[in-house]
Amino acid sequence: MKAIEITEFGGPEVLVLAERPQPVPAAGEVLVKVAASGVNRPDVFQRKGAYAPPPGASDLPGLEIAGEIVGGNIDEKHNPFGLKIGDRVCALLAGGGYAQYASVPLAQCLPVPKGLTDIEAASLPETFFTVWSNVCDRARLGAGEGGENETLLVQGGTSGIGVTAIQIAHALGFRVFATAGTAEKCKACEALGAERAINYKSEDFVEVVKSLTNDRGVDVILDMVAGGYVPRELSALADGGRLVIIALLGGAKAEVNLAEVLRRRLTITGSTLRPRSIEFKAKIAAQLKKRVWPLIDAGRIKPVVYRVLPANEASQAHALMESGEHIGKIVLDWSTVSV
Repeated sequence: MKAIEITEFGGPEVLVLAERPQPVPAAGEVLVKVAASGVNRPDVFQRKGAYAPPPGASDLPGLEIAGEIVGGNIDEKHNPFGLKIGDRVCALLAGGGYAQYASVPLAQCLPVPKGLTDIEAASLPETFFTVWSNVCDRARLGAGEGGENETLLVQGGTSGIGVTAIQIAHALGFRVFATAGTAEKCKACEALGAERAINYKSEDFVEVVKSLTNDRGVDVILDMVAGGYVPRELSALADGGRLVIIALLGGAKAEVNLAEVLRRRLTITGSTLRPRSIEFKAKIAAQLKKRVWPLIDAGRIKPVVYRVLPANEASQAHALMESGEHIGKIVLDWSTVSV
């Protein structure tokens, strides 16, 4: 098969189309013929040498795919969605998605939602698993003490994570605010369901959030920045609020007033999904199938694909990702790459 290798750590140019043997599915895994691969920021970090695959995972980049199950081991005991050979699926991987074939734990495969193309389906798994795990499970976005729905602030609303978080929270009935860096991106956030998008270059998100919530603040913040944002985010939280950090684009260190955390019962948490167990990811898949897939089927949540590139142009896809120009997801198309 053809695959995209990282020849050495460095810039986008180190991504090269190469020959690899097809993977052999292990117990509990299926072989998927990949039609499309999603591109995510962790792929960029891996290319730079800053995010190694977990033990046992493929050294190839790529955390999400869509395609057809063509082989492997379908264990009915661990097949909650009734998948079979020939079914179209989208799947979350720990690595190996930039290839024409991938071995995937069956428990991490979901049926392609109704009416979606493989390109659209490939844009779903990594961000949907991440958002559900962090916003709905870890941060427990739900009904407040008075029974009213809580509020969410999404930092970086036009990233792949951002467009997913806005849509899921809005579709589930929560008030959502988001930050973005241009007027165009702010409009995109609001079109996806954000009640108000805040231009972080010209507005103070703390002041805007306070004004929108009668000075109360928001209940949950999904943060990909960290660094100097953290103390400001604590100020933007309501009493009992939760800050969940999933990336460190602004740096790994922050100065925090712990007295404020104690006095206002704040929670600072975070996670990385890639090294978690298959069992953990299977539980998220089950929740997505039950709670989110019907919303996609009904058209209330839609894939946001910014650009599709041939798989052999993975380096251009990474350059685009790093430019920050995109709104939504970047996807690699394998249909134009011959074996």
